[in-house]
Amino acid sequence: MITQYFQSQRRLCALQDNPRGSMLERFAQSMWDAGYARITACRYIRAAEHFVYWADKKSIPVSSWNVQISPCFAAHLSRCTCSRFSHRNRALLPGVRLFLGHVSGMGFKFFVHPDPVSQDPTLLTRFNAWMRQQRGTADVTLYNYSIPLRRLLKQVGDDPHKLNAQNLREFVLEQSRHDGRAVAQRCTTALRMFLRFMIAEGDCSVGLDAAIPAVAHWRLSSLPQYLQADEVERVIASCDQTSAVGKRDRAILLLLARLALRAGDIWQLCLEDINWKEATICVSGKSRSETRLPLTQELGQALADYLQYGRPQSDSSAVFVRSRAPFRGFGGHSTVSVIVRRAMFRAGVKCASRGAAHVLRHSAASSMLREGASLQDIAAILRHRSIETTQIYAKVDIIALRSVAQPWPEMQS
Repeated sequence: MITQYFQSQRRLCALQDNPRGSMLERFAQSMWDAGYARITACRYIRAAEHFVYWADKKSIPVSSWNVQISPCFAAHLSRCTCSRFSHRNRALLPGVRLFLGHVSGMGFKFFVHPDPVSQDPTLLTRFNAWMRQQRGTADVTLYNYSIPLRRLLKQVGDDPHKLNAQNLREFVLEQSRHDGRAVAQRCTTALRMFLRFMIAEGDCSVGLDAAIPAVAHWRLSSLPQYLQADEVERVIASCDQTSAVGKRDRAILLLLARLALRAGDIWQLCLEDINWKEATICVSGKSRSETRLPLTQELGQALADYLQYGRPQSDSSAVFVRSRAPFRGFGGHSTVSVIVRRAMFRAGVKCASRGAAHVLRHSAASSMLREGASLQDIAAILRHRSIETTQIYAKVDIIALRSVAQPWPEMQS
């Protein structure tokens, strides 16, 4: 497969005569299968060749070739004197990490430089395993929980007996001084779940979770950020339907704006979730309970257009995949918000909220309310478990509010 990337006979002979030539050939084949551009694959093969030369020179066995050795190679690049290779070129590192992931059987992923000395504390590892087993908690939720928990365990270590009401309250107050309300609220939730885990395991006294203070928040005190109907249409129309990326982005925007899906729903949507015969789409949401929503003509046409003419060939079961190799599902739900924010920028629409995808969800709910839908109907579409969650949209129905507003009392002179 290397012959597909290089035309120079001299270059081909150098690669094929390499003692690790078969490994480089398999690496090239994998990049070909993943759809990498020729210029990118050539650069990564060159990086892999450099690493192979360095590793053999250092007598590092193949069994030790994994992504954790990349910092050693990075240190070598800062003082590289290898003949035939670009010296001190740190741009080689992405290709080397990709090659090491391929060699170690981890596949093509984006590797972050690992810190060899930092590992999750034992208590945190046990907590994550318990949450997965006992509560079925998603990995993305555990990741959010782990951020404040690592800070806490860095202070108290792996001894749960060091935790008491005083230092827990001090920790929460310290975190709330630097972060916003949402982050502080996530911190208190993580701490309560962590303490309940330790209580269940018998590692701390019963009732210690009650020592975590609540973050002040008044239900329905804020207004949902939303766009007007014409602004939503401008955002959707900003997508270039002649390009593969435009077809993908338009299908995503329509799902958010018409069905009020969450960014996580888009991220987790699989090919088998679409029932073309019954014209329905199945989403599970945060509660993991499946809900079937109608697939309208507009939505079905946009999805079919993307799947037939815009989606790259991929083994991934995700409906929406990356537009660049490797062609796999998005890395997380935040990618969906990035797509929405870019569409808003193209359309000249300002978004006051950081969660751009959620603004379209709010916009869909507000539009349904203006069209006369009841709060019960909106709650069913939004998949709210409590009607109280949906009541906040009553505050954006300006026409209905005007009909019940009382005149301001005149002051007596």
